[in-house]
Amino acid sequence: MAAQRRTLMHSHQSWTDDLPLCQLCGVGTAPNCVYGPDGKSTQGHPNEDGHFRFSTDCCFLYGVFNGYDGSRVANFVSQCLTAELLLGQLNSSHSDADIRRILIQAFDVVEKSYFETIDDALAEKANLQAQLPEGVPLHQLPPQFQKIAEKLKALEQEVSGGATAVVALILNNKLYIANVGTNRALLCKCTSDRQNQVIQIGRAHTTDNEEELTRLAQLGLDPARLRQAGLIAGQSSLRRIGDYKVKFNYTDIDVLSAAKSKPVIAEPEIHGGQSLDGVTGFLLLMSEGLIKALEAAHGPEQANQEMVAMVAAELALQNSLEAVAQSVVERVKRLHHDAYASGRQRAPHCSRHEDMTLLIRTINYPLADGSLTPTQGGRIYPVSVPYSNSQSTSKTSVTLSLVMPCQGTLTNGTNTASTLEGGTPTSGQSPTATLQSTNTQTQSSSSSSGDGSLFRQRGSQAAQPDETGRVPPYVDFTQFYRMWGTEHSEGSGQGVLGPQ
Repeated sequence: MAAQRRTLMHSHQSWTDDLPLCQLCGVGTAPNCVYGPDGKSTQGHPNEDGHFRFSTDCCFLYGVFNGYDGSRVANFVSQCLTAELLLGQLNSSHSDADIRRILIQAFDVVEKSYFETIDDALAEKANLQAQLPEGVPLHQLPPQFQKIAEKLKALEQEVSGGATAVVALILNNKLYIANVGTNRALLCKCTSDRQNQVIQIGRAHTTDNEEELTRLAQLGLDPARLRQAGLIAGQSSLRRIGDYKVKFNYTDIDVLSAAKSKPVIAEPEIHGGQSLDGVTGFLLLMSEGLIKALEAAHGPEQANQEMVAMVAAELALQNSLEAVAQSVVERVKRLHHDAYASGRQRAPHCSRHEDMTLLIRTINYPLADGSLTPTQGGRIYPVSVPYSNSQSTSKTSVTLSLVMPCQGTLTNGTNTASTLEGGTPTSGQSPTATLQSTNTQTQSSSSSSGDGSLFRQRGSQAAQPDETGRVPPYVDFTQFYRMWGTEHSEGSGQGVLGPQ
């Protein structure tokens, strides 16, 4: 019986191998890890994330899935959701309302299909539990019940677990996002003045989401208790796929017991469609593990901007999207480890991280040309700012950045001011790159010169090293040091900073 159930759960895997993978997309991954006292990392459990990236004659479909308590649900959803969307259900004649309906219906069918695959196991589990003495924990059962207890443990492993999902659909050059849970979608648009406009599409379905608390309050639950609890049955997400315990036995969970109907749902929140005509930039789909690792290392305030800055920097250096995505994931992994190893303020938040997945889909965005020098790429590069322990914290910080001058065909496209319907723009500025973010109440951006005045003129011949083995720098930092020194050396008794 167990073998038959496993066959059914994997029955959708073969046909997707024939679907063409999207070549405008790259995926990077890293497994979970736990740091020991010596700083060495070990993997805590098998990888539980999943993803897909397909292109058909009429559309592009992408998804990132964050599994928990096993990878079964994430794997099942990634297989079956593709079948529910790419077997003729979508076509170019569909309206936005049609597409929203099809996406919602697909998630509903997939979850019902998953629960059908574990029906027999749940029934067998209930039958075995009825044979045990009431109120006795499994580890305290008499010897004659040990075989039943072992079977129950095996069945529990088979049926437990769930997944969250973020799915992106591009149809008729319009973008649609379907989100269930705590993964994240970011849309980066390059503006005509070479700024990066960062838009977070939707919000995580947690107890910090007021709309989710309102939805649950209408079911008779207490928002204050939910907010205080934070985690529901071990997970922060209030929307998830699978997880039979919170779907069928929610009345046994104290904080959910008063609900009039099923409180934790698999219905996706849909955003779009947003026209991508004239847009130059990229779309990021990120698993919760990747988001949490970066937020743990550097705090949550600038996580979106930092992620976009890292992607933009790698796109300027790499000519493979797969390499770009993997490099960014490895960089986040390094930042997380360094924060733990530093023993400083963020270290207690960085003792472990979950599986990380990043999917990058470019939109009319050129990859780096390996034959170009760094100053010919037309991209944004981070600038390191000198740090001094004696610097006054009362001064207003200044975001400094350099934009490499663009030449020829590598000119960013024109920005469109519209955002995805219901999208959540991200406010604030990245300390590592020039980014423009929008918010419904505030708008801020850092300005930078794009005329190349900070760059030394250099002939077409490669620069030759001097007697010390160094070549002339691309950038003249004289003005930078003068401005920084004026801003931060007043009253400190220190001289103006300069090259050492």
